[in-house]
Amino acid sequence: MTDASKAGKGTVDDTEVARFSAMADEWWDPTGKFKPLHKFNPVRLSYIKEKVCERFGRDPKAPNAFEGLRFLDIGCGGGLLSEPMARLGADVVGADPSTVNIEIAKLHMQKSGLNIDYRAETAEQLADAGETFDVVLNMEVVEHVADVPLFLGETSRMVRPGGLMFVATINRTLKAYALAIVGAEYVLRWLPKGTHSYEKLVRPEEIETPVTGAGMEIIDRTGVTFNPLLDSWNRSRDLDVNYMLLASRPGR
Repeated sequence: MTDASKAGKGTVDDTEVARFSAMADEWWDPTGKFKPLHKFNPVRLSYIKEKVCERFGRDPKAPNAFEGLRFLDIGCGGGLLSEPMARLGADVVGADPSTVNIEIAKLHMQKSGLNIDYRAETAEQLADAGETFDVVLNMEVVEHVADVPLFLGETSRMVRPGGLMFVATINRTLKAYALAIVGAEYVLRWLPKGTHSYEKLVRPEEIETPVTGAGMEIIDRTGVTFNPLLDSWNRSRDLDVNYMLLASRPGR
């Protein structure tokens, strides 16, 4: 157990949990409050599939490309990433501190005919229980936690030797403030007002420092930008707003 965990400090921001719990019934509505995540899903899914198949020598065209791999989807919400991973054959644990989110995820899983181990647990609870994974999905979560270094340390220590951790979030830049907060929440109204707080946005180096401090290596970085003409998200060299980092644990 980490010193922070022993001291009673945790990664969960109760205000953020309450905010997302209040919207939980809309997780699977592609036209609802989580519409941006539905739009964003294809680009992050393709990135995950590409990098996991490269690392573990899998055929990306195979319908069961992730069979035999254990995944953690931390901050899983309603299961928008957990379900595609399970469909590809992964053994998936979906964890979220919101019991409401977990119940919504379980209901949708049953409708989808999938088997996912959903748990209303925190990163530190999982790590302290000795859980380990081949792949940790840490997507659009760090900007909502109470203690970013602790959270990244806890999730990093659950990555097995040779395993991967994906981190996706929003950079703390004026450009991100203009596009991801003012533009997305107040002008275009893609997201409910208050979904993101500028001071809680996370710069790449603020992720890389605790992750590498936990014995991981950063092996890839990519930006993600929105093309309004195509109404789609695409990978980019521009990390100023949305970006994804990929880390690996040496070994195996």
